[in-house]
Amino acid sequence: MAAPRLVYSAMGLAALALLSGCKPVGPNYSRPTATAPAIYKEAGATAAILPPPNPQGGAWKPASPSDGMLKGKWWEIYQDQQLNKLEERIASNNVELRQALETYLAARDQVGAARADLYPSLSLSPSASRDRVSANRPLASSSKNITYNDLTIAGQASWEPDFWGRIRRSVEQSQAGAQATAAEAANVDLTLHAEMAADYFALRGIDSQIKLLTATVADLEHQFDLTQRRFKGGVANAVDVAQAKTQLETVRAQLVDLGVARARYEHAIGTLANYDLSGFSIPFSPLDLALPKIPTGVPSQLLERRPDIAAAERLTAAANARIGIAVSAYYPDIVLGGGGGFQSTHPGTWIQGPSSIWSLGAQATELLFDAGRRHALTDAARHAYEAQADGYRNAVFQAFDDVEDQLAALCILEHETAVEQSAVESAQHSFDLSNARYKGGVTNYLEVLTAEQTLLADRRTAIDIESRQFAASVSLVRALGGGWDATQLPK
Repeated sequence: MAAPRLVYSAMGLAALALLSGCKPVGPNYSRPTATAPAIYKEAGATAAILPPPNPQGGAWKPASPSDGMLKGKWWEIYQDQQLNKLEERIASNNVELRQALETYLAARDQVGAARADLYPSLSLSPSASRDRVSANRPLASSSKNITYNDLTIAGQASWEPDFWGRIRRSVEQSQAGAQATAAEAANVDLTLHAEMAADYFALRGIDSQIKLLTATVADLEHQFDLTQRRFKGGVANAVDVAQAKTQLETVRAQLVDLGVARARYEHAIGTLANYDLSGFSIPFSPLDLALPKIPTGVPSQLLERRPDIAAAERLTAAANARIGIAVSAYYPDIVLGGGGGFQSTHPGTWIQGPSSIWSLGAQATELLFDAGRRHALTDAARHAYEAQADGYRNAVFQAFDDVEDQLAALCILEHETAVEQSAVESAQHSFDLSNARYKGGVTNYLEVLTAEQTLLADRRTAIDIESRQFAASVSLVRALGGGWDATQLPK
């Protein structure tokens, strides 16, 4: 058995030496170029945006993609314990996120399956049989036994050295695909947390509307009672009473209608947090939070912070590896094989030197003609790579567009808040004057009714703007990638 072992060792060392000197065929991957602007156009001077820290040495790109950006549990910047509790449930209870994580784990296992092809496959096949041959076979000898034992224990080894890099490119493809799936799972996680925050603040905005309409109904009930008393005293007429009642019932109907929207958001929040909706509710909580400042960092950081960009970039790397796989088909397939073991007719001599058997061999196969199939597949792989590279660039463009949209929304809504607050103050002053004039008998109730409708509309608009500010704030966090960065991708 010494000779086979020496042969095996020599072949293995020679193959490893040759393999280590062979670079994989096909192009090596280089990330497609994507230029980031120096600054965000719409950053402006809004109080809801925290500009990046001053650079050191004039270098605008910080040393780490986490500098000057949100980190970890980004929703905690809103300082709302109820929101924190709901957000925490997503990681452990949301079914959609679990599905994304399981998809990543399946892709990760594919990496191990691809890497296994780098190594030899070994098998063992023991067998034992009692055989009888025909006594009337041609050239049979009456002196020989026609019944005998066949005892065999043998092992086989087969290995396809990765001379051309097909397997290594397959591993690259699987690794990049698994990383893309991990980035997609991170994007699902970010989207779910952002959706939770957006729905939660929308619900609290509705509660602010309910608080306003409830107070308005109380005021209108007082106005209606006053109008009835004035009518009985001969100061007001029946039209005033009808108008007061109409306004009261209209606002009551609006108050009831808000319950539909509140229930919808409450159900959406409960579903995201995987609560049993039959027993889930959120206590009444008008939106009275201060809008936090969102750190934007510098635009170049966005390429490392958005999981959808990272997913597109990793898919581009996988597409590049597929080019090498296609090119490797032009080269011969080389397989090394061997086997060895023991064979005997008697158990006593089974595991002995004279009973040893072995074989060594190699096979090479080269495809000579395929009517252009390999050429077509290689071209298809190259075009698929270019398409994916363009998809990566488009993801970058869309990401910057997304950030600019939310920055613009925050800036404009901040200005609109100031204008609307002035409108509310003017409407309140107008209503106070009209109400005083009506009580003094100077004007009719229609003037009071008009002023009150205007005031209510302006107050509701102010609440709506505040809710939209929080929605834009959450959307900006999502557009910036939340607390994620590319360093969290599995290696």
